[in-house]
Amino acid sequence: MAHRLPILLQERATVTKADPRLTITIDGTAGSGKSALGSLLAARLGYLFVDTGAFYRALTLAALRAQVSLEDGPALAALAQTLDIRIEPPTASDGRQYTLQLGTEDVTWEIRSQSVDAGVSPVAAQPEARAAMLPLQRQLARQKGVVMAGRDIGTVVCPEAEVKVFLIADLETRTRRRRQELAERGADISSAAIAENLAARDRLDSSRDTAPLAQPPDAIALDTSQLSLEQEAAIVLSRIEAIRGEMTAQ
Repeated sequence: MAHRLPILLQERATVTKADPRLTITIDGTAGSGKSALGSLLAARLGYLFVDTGAFYRALTLAALRAQVSLEDGPALAALAQTLDIRIEPPTASDGRQYTLQLGTEDVTWEIRSQSVDAGVSPVAAQPEARAAMLPLQRQLARQKGVVMAGRDIGTVVCPEAEVKVFLIADLETRTRRRRQELAERGADISSAAIAENLAARDRLDSSRDTAPLAQPPDAIALDTSQLSLEQEAAIVLSRIEAIRGEMTAQ
């Protein structure tokens, strides 16, 4: 079954010269707050929010279930072509930012499990797996009025985006945030184990041969361990308004 495009998370507003729709990309390290910032910006702007990492997590979950090697790129790409992956509006009031369907199954929280956390970076490092996901991601980016979060969105998926953001945070802050997120879902994982997983993902994401994690040269760089979510949003929204002003003045 071919991939289905994620449905819109809200109605798309009419594009006018007075309100040009932009593409906003948010890249950064694991646990740096990309989804939190992305979903907030999308809500404020009435845009579609897409967590592109969710697609790789869904593929990782499917590979674990099918006992496909997480380092077998061709097998992962073949598996990806059989999956029906959809992102929908939240279907439960349990803190989720979206609902991710794998076929008819809601796997929104299962893709955040420890086993998927440990396996998603090796999967995303496979060139064939990334090639299988890239057309879908680029099609989403071309829709405009979208906030896309991931690892290579501003550098590979949509380098022409009008607004690019790159997030970092120290390991201690990211570990604390991830442990709180897991605890809220009833998972008791030690801080040491979480920190080890995040550090390993940093190494894999930054050193992979295909589309490594890198800061786009024209991105707004934010250290989220030093800023509140509202402060982050204010900085990005200010840049958005400036760009909109330039576009409408042309």
